[in-house]
Amino acid sequence: MWFIQPKQDYVAQMPWKHTDEPAVMTWQIRARDYYTLPANILFFVMFFISLGVGSWLFMIENSLLPSLLGGGGMFLFGVLITMSMTHQTAIIVYRLTDKRIEVFSWKPQIDSVKPVMKWTAIVSGIAVVIASIINPSFIIAGIGPIGIGIMAALMGTSKNYQSLVRDDQYHEIDWLHAEDIVVWRRRRLIGLRFTWHNEDGTHYSVYSKVYCRDYNFDEVLDFIRQQLPDAPYREAKLRVHSHFATLS
Repeated sequence: MWFIQPKQDYVAQMPWKHTDEPAVMTWQIRARDYYTLPANILFFVMFFISLGVGSWLFMIENSLLPSLLGGGGMFLFGVLITMSMTHQTAIIVYRLTDKRIEVFSWKPQIDSVKPVMKWTAIVSGIAVVIASIINPSFIIAGIGPIGIGIMAALMGTSKNYQSLVRDDQYHEIDWLHAEDIVVWRRRRLIGLRFTWHNEDGTHYSVYSKVYCRDYNFDEVLDFIRQQLPDAPYREAKLRVHSHFATLS
């Protein structure tokens, strides 16, 4: 359900923890917050498989309408299901202050699944009732709409379940301590490198991710560079992971 998602302004709704620090900038963005190359390859593979199956169904039918419904329907169904797996997005909301960047993020797909399931249960339930009036043996089919309705209700009331499937996250980026800045302009992504030290004496470095919109990319980048004049700066491709990024 990647294509049926609510659009609204979330900035004012977020429970920001550092409201005592005046906001320099706030923005939100919808992004594919993961390494997209494998997902894109999978999409094209499944696209051609769906196209092949759809073409086969189109050719085996003798009349035009069944061919279009069968072949076209199978192709469209396959593409939409594939995109729901390979093109999932996250909503990310940022609040930039003079000291840090606060970040809230979640996957909004669950917000669209619930209403779709609810209306599927209602419409299919009505269809079962009508069919049962004609033939009482169809009453057994009511198990399907009832099950879908129960699942939709549980999804709407279980906060733990919603938090799990939405992958709700909050974190802070103390950007004034960034060691260097990497910019990947194609994805309007700013990477801020930090080094983490373990108790056993080992350490590792990763980049915190800051996705920008078209209209504020240069503004955010200019502000960070002005505040970090000594931090090395370069433009390069970043490999995006769930919680961080690394240089490709």
